[in-house]
Amino acid sequence: MNAIGFYKGLPIEDSNSLINLKIDRPKANDFDLLIEVKSVSVNPVDTKIRQGHPETSVPTVLGFDAYGTVVELGQKVTNFKVGDHVFYAGTNNRSGSDQALQLVDARIVAHAPQNISVEEAAAMPLTSLTAWESLFERMPLIPKKDANLGKQILIINGAGGVGSVAIQLAKWAGLKVLTTASRPETIEWVKKMGADVVLDYHKSLADQLKAVGIQSVGFALIFHSTDNYLPILAKLVAPEGFITSIVENERPLPMGLLKSKSITFAWEFMFTKSIYQTADMATQGTILEKIATLLDEKEIRSTLTVTLPGINAATLRHAHELVETNKMIGKVVLTGDFDAK
Repeated sequence: MNAIGFYKGLPIEDSNSLINLKIDRPKANDFDLLIEVKSVSVNPVDTKIRQGHPETSVPTVLGFDAYGTVVELGQKVTNFKVGDHVFYAGTNNRSGSDQALQLVDARIVAHAPQNISVEEAAAMPLTSLTAWESLFERMPLIPKKDANLGKQILIINGAGGVGSVAIQLAKWAGLKVLTTASRPETIEWVKKMGADVVLDYHKSLADQLKAVGIQSVGFALIFHSTDNYLPILAKLVAPEGFITSIVENERPLPMGLLKSKSITFAWEFMFTKSIYQTADMATQGTILEKIATLLDEKEIRSTLTVTLPGINAATLRHAHELVETNKMIGKVVLTGDFDAK
C-alpha cells in the first residue's frame, strides 16, 4: 500500500525528507481498527520528530490527526463496525496516519462529526484532546456548558493550534478567557475563537491585566515557552490556583515560586494514555465523541485554514514547510487519495 515516510531526519527542502513508499498492509488484532485514511493534518510535533530523527533501515511513517473509514476490526472491538467514519489523533509509538491504511487502537478513536467536512474534522483531534485534558483533567474545571461562570483563565499563545481550541472550550464551559497575541492577524484570530481580552506578550502582562481591572486569575495554560512564563504566572495566578503546561522546559524550573501560594502545576501530554496503556485510556475516545458533538452543534468550530489536495510526499513536504514557518494560523490538512506522485 502507499505511504509517506523517511529514513533520516533531513531539512524539509531536501526531496528525501519525505518520500513516497510502498509498505505492507497491516492486519487488525485485539483492540485495533484498520482505517482507510482519507484526510490528515500536520502538527508541530510531526515536524519536530522528523527534524531530529536518526537514520534507520526501516522507514518512519509519521502522522497523527486523521479522518478515515473503518475497513477491518480486531477481535476485541465492540463499539465500531466496518464502514464507520472516524477521526482520531493516534499515538507516538506506532506507525502514523501518513499511510493509506493505518492500525489504531479503538479506545482512542471516535465516530467523526457529521455536519462538517472531512477536512474540518481531520484538523481537530490532537489539539482538541490536548486542550480538553489540559482544562478538564489537569484542572478542577467542569466540562459542561456555562458550568464555570465567574472563573477566569489566562492562555499563553491562544493563536496556536491547541490554544485556538482551548479558547473555544473554555468559553463554552463558561470561563472568561484572557490570552496572548501580538500580530494583527493573530489578534483577529483569537478574538474569532472567542477570547474576551487579548494581551500583547511583548509588554507586561501584569500591567495589561491591571488596566482591565484584573489583579489575578485562578487558572493559566502555558502553550509556549514554559521557562519564560512560569515565573510570570507565579505572580499572576491567585493563591490555590492552577497552571498547566504542554511545553517541555529547557532549564530547571523555579517551582519554589509557586509554594507560598500553594499553586498546583501539572504537565499535559496527550500521548501519555496510549504510551502507558493507562486505566483511563478509553477516555480519549469519549472526549473525541464529545468534541464531535460540539462541532456538529456549532458550539465550537474547526480550526482548519489551509487544505491541500492529494496525499503524497510533495503535498506533505509543503504542509511541513508551512508549519515550520511558525507563522501558521489554524491547521493545514491534506485530503484525498494516497496518490504517490
